[in-house]
Amino acid sequence: MNIHGFLTLTLLDYPGHLGATIFLGACNLRCPFCQNGNLVLSPEKEPCIPKEEVLAYLKKRSGILEGVCISGGEPTLCRELPEFITQIKRLGYLVKLDTNGTNPEMIQKLHRQRLIDYVAMDIKSSLSHYAAAAGLPSDSPQTACFLQNIDTSREYLMTSGIDYEFRTTVVHELHTKEDFIEIGQWIAGCRRYYLQVYQKSENILSSLKNNDITFHAPSLDTLTLYQNILKKTIPTVELRGLS
Repeated sequence: MNIHGFLTLTLLDYPGHLGATIFLGACNLRCPFCQNGNLVLSPEKEPCIPKEEVLAYLKKRSGILEGVCISGGEPTLCRELPEFITQIKRLGYLVKLDTNGTNPEMIQKLHRQRLIDYVAMDIKSSLSHYAAAAGLPSDSPQTACFLQNIDTSREYLMTSGIDYEFRTTVVHELHTKEDFIEIGQWIAGCRRYYLQVYQKSENILSSLKNNDITFHAPSLDTLTLYQNILKKTIPTVELRGLS
């Protein structure tokens, strides 16, 4: 298991809990707006933190910290994930999983083994425009397989009883009103949905590949428009990351 980042204290990553966040490397998507592009494109070049060091810190902070968020990259690609989370759970922590939803089998396994308490699953865009937002070829068997897996994960989260959220990082150049009309139908009735404002950083995936590619956050008026569209079918829709 390659741990490439460890945020020892966060009030944001695990809603309602004082927590820590662990970042694993590698991802099967290539979202151009990804803020952790270095972990996606070349995780082997990133420094690694020994698993034992992370677990020792969590053991020391047990009773002070409440939860651990496991993010990436895409953590469900790691075969050692169930064993690692088991070690975290033994220390008394709640565990939140951040995922792109492409590996429903791992999500189901972790839930059935009672290893995760909360899941935050990305909804990159509407199914019609998912490929562009996820950095995938529009017409390929692999993309079709990914979309089917993502929909399987969506359905599982909405029906399994686990606590969860869906979330979309909204990018001015990649999302439209029509996307959110479609998303509102696709995930209608979901527990909670967050629109996250795109944030610039030095590790945006597209910029690492081509400095001429830039993205921008939508205006507050645009975000509010999308929020109102979604509220027609989703009870809780909130904005996240406003400055």
